[in-house]
Amino acid sequence: MSEADIERLIEAASRHLWQNYFPDRKEGKRPALLVRGEGIYVYDSEGKRYLDTFASLLTTLCGHGRREVIDAVTSQMEKLAYFPGGYDCIMEPTVRLAEKLAQITPDDLSVTFFVCDGSESTEAALKMARNYFWAKGEKQRRKVIFRRYSYHGATMGAMSATGLQGTREVYDPLVPGFTSVMPARCYRCELGLDPKTCDMICFKNLKATIEWEGPHSVAAIIMDPIPGSNTGFPVPPDGYLPAVRELCDKHGILLIFDEIQVGFGRTGKWFCGENWGVTPDILCVAKGFSGGYLPLGATICREHVARTLREGGGFRHVHTYSGHATACAATLANIEIIEKEGLVRHSGELGQHLKKRLEELYKYPIVGDVRGIGTLWAVELVTDRDTREPHPTAGAAVNTWCREHGMILRNNGNLLVLAPALIMTSEQADEMVGMMDEAIGDVVKDAGS
Repeated sequence: MSEADIERLIEAASRHLWQNYFPDRKEGKRPALLVRGEGIYVYDSEGKRYLDTFASLLTTLCGHGRREVIDAVTSQMEKLAYFPGGYDCIMEPTVRLAEKLAQITPDDLSVTFFVCDGSESTEAALKMARNYFWAKGEKQRRKVIFRRYSYHGATMGAMSATGLQGTREVYDPLVPGFTSVMPARCYRCELGLDPKTCDMICFKNLKATIEWEGPHSVAAIIMDPIPGSNTGFPVPPDGYLPAVRELCDKHGILLIFDEIQVGFGRTGKWFCGENWGVTPDILCVAKGFSGGYLPLGATICREHVARTLREGGGFRHVHTYSGHATACAATLANIEIIEKEGLVRHSGELGQHLKKRLEELYKYPIVGDVRGIGTLWAVELVTDRDTREPHPTAGAAVNTWCREHGMILRNNGNLLVLAPALIMTSEQADEMVGMMDEAIGDVVKDAGS
């Protein structure tokens, strides 16, 4: 591609393309034109290579350029790229993928409703929960409990269950019937309590809220078992998720797990809830599910949920591209790679290595907390470790340093968040942490000069 072609594309993008994160655009800042990917690296139009530490927004679990996926997509497109599913026709890859999901998901999570992405997955789950109780004749059960600081999607229903104020406030009023509770976010506890002595106040708040709302009126609790990159993957205390499951069972409330960011091997288990032996009634997956090759998401439910909906007239939720055959073929190939290369186990082993290496960054006074599991990690930057005051500028400065030196590192304010592909080697992990070490060191040095 010539320099003139590159400049024309960049100029056309500035005029005609409305990207995600539009407010982050800065005048005069020239975007990189990415043209190629290989493994965990991407290349721009000038030939510069970048180590991608966020797996293309947590999607490319098995890396770029996997021939197995490319061949599966090509083969399916040559046969029949797409045909809408319905009561009178089925597509082979779609059925095979649903069957595969029933095999790898825990317990009796065995019936899958396909969608196109994560927002649609949580949207479908929320509708499924209300539809379930309508079919059971419990039409008063419409309320949904969600946790503050969790993100569940960009559609109106998913956004109504999202606990990020900046995401919600522009679109108020949102869908009625959603109530927020405390998150299990120990380093940033809303009440400033010590997790060693708080007696799991976050769960007590959830329990009290359900009692106040009236358990008979609550359809579902939706939560990400480990919240995503917006809050830096805060791992819950060990007893929290089992207690939530027990509470839902006691009151007949459906438990929805949003594992869009944290599922498919990210935590050293196929699914995040398995780390605590907890199975939801409805499971939402997307992102790395398809390896980033084609858009696909899924809402997977337990047998009793599917049976009730089928007997009660079905699930009223139609999307044109649900269960797209070529996307399902790509996803089947992606899952096969994860299985064949033992990437779930590798993720857990890599997590132990990353924990050791990242904790070395505590040598810098601005590093307040290092947390995570598997291939999901965060380094939180503060001005003072005692007060935990978020550092106002260091996160962006580290991001810029890394980009200039050939590494894509995401920061959410003062949080440096890592979610590399499952195929990352320990040597590449050392490269990643080494560059972070240099970047933080330079930021600290510049601040002191």
